[in-house]
Amino acid sequence: MHAAILFIAILLPLAGGIGIYFIQNHIRLRRVYTLAITLLTTLLVWLLILNRPSGSFILLHFTQNLNISFSLDGLGCLFAGMISCLWPLVTLYAFEYMEHEHRQNSFFMFFTMTYGITLGVALSANMLTMYLFYELLTLVTLPLVIHELGHDAMYAGRKYLYFSLGGSALAFLGLVFVIVYSGSTAFVLGGDVNPSLGTNRLSTLLIVYVISFMGFGVKAAVFPLHSWLPTAGVAPTPVTALLHAVAVVKAGVFAITRLTYYCYGTELLAGTWAQYTVMGLVIFTILFGSAMALKERHFKRRLAYSTVSNLSYILFGITMMNPIGMAAGLLHLLFHSVMKILGFLSAGSAIHKSGREYIFQLDGLGRKMPVTFACLTVAGLGLTGIPLFAGFISKWQLAEAALETGGVPALIGICILLISALLTALYMLSISVRAFFSPLQTLPGLPSPKESGWRMLLPLCLFAVLVLVMGIHPQPFLRLVSAIAQGTF
Repeated sequence: MHAAILFIAILLPLAGGIGIYFIQNHIRLRRVYTLAITLLTTLLVWLLILNRPSGSFILLHFTQNLNISFSLDGLGCLFAGMISCLWPLVTLYAFEYMEHEHRQNSFFMFFTMTYGITLGVALSANMLTMYLFYELLTLVTLPLVIHELGHDAMYAGRKYLYFSLGGSALAFLGLVFVIVYSGSTAFVLGGDVNPSLGTNRLSTLLIVYVISFMGFGVKAAVFPLHSWLPTAGVAPTPVTALLHAVAVVKAGVFAITRLTYYCYGTELLAGTWAQYTVMGLVIFTILFGSAMALKERHFKRRLAYSTVSNLSYILFGITMMNPIGMAAGLLHLLFHSVMKILGFLSAGSAIHKSGREYIFQLDGLGRKMPVTFACLTVAGLGLTGIPLFAGFISKWQLAEAALETGGVPALIGICILLISALLTALYMLSISVRAFFSPLQTLPGLPSPKESGWRMLLPLCLFAVLVLVMGIHPQPFLRLVSAIAQGTF
């Protein structure tokens, strides 16, 4: 296929999303139009993945080393394929969830545009293009975070904006140094920063790497730049599901992977103080996020802190700075996306149909909403790392990669993974136990709980099946991430 179609795949949901705004008071037409745009984009993405363009498409050319261009390599295929599979199902879920909400045109406009911007991050051919779409991702998701326009939503929006713009400023420093010290700005596995630099320049580059890591780490919720993520849980559940599973947080992880393996290169970074610094930060974040999730009593905020922890699982693999660590991190990126989106959509279903937002209010609710809480249980088992579920495979690969990598930081990381698994079992499975085995509470002022409709339940059931399929038959996914890490896909 011609490389120009890469840009069309990005432009389609952007232009189509703008068109949604003008469909006023036509609910059925808006749904058909939105789903059509989403499915067409997904179809186009998979046509590109199966018939990958060999070159790149240059949209704007500034200088020899500065251009806005798009290409599709192995890592881009993984991220774009993951996005394109999850987005249509969450869109279907959103139709029922937003049915009685206000400002639906605005919601679906930005929701669909976010699809295009996230694809822009995935399909970027160089650091400058990725940075552009990374910035646009903040701007296009901000209206979704503040959708309710209440005090809590506006506070969450300001916090999200301040953190994101601050992180982008730090990441911009890395962009400048990569452009200056690279022979080419195109993403190349192994990096293109000259490793044979003087001591002073090398020290400076390592400092800039850590700063850039923390800049992109804002969206990846690395401690201490994580607090915007639980606060953003006030957004509608379809938004938080994509924020926590696909669009925003995974864009941060994706950008760090590009920075580490495709710009700097592990030859320059491995074994340096910079590697041990960022690895130490993500190991601490794993434990911190799990501990905070166990402490948290709000349903969605508990899942948000779980995301904080699991994002650093991925980064733990990435910061091993070798192919086996990268493959393990990418596997957890893929599996966690499905498990966490299942968890959030299940939580949203429970809250939407019962009005109960806190853990102590969920007692006995599983008897009224058995499908919702059965799916939540599958998500919890997967995130805990129980055999036959997706999370067991990816966590096992992370531990195995850490053993092969060796060294004190990696071995500490294995211990933290085990502790985090125990904490995950406590904060996830305790919800299911309360929902199924405690007597139902009657709470004045809240609606009588009932099961969600098919548009919300169908995505839940499909994601639950996928968590099981990934856990029982992981070989295709293992081969895929290994080929990406080795540069053979």
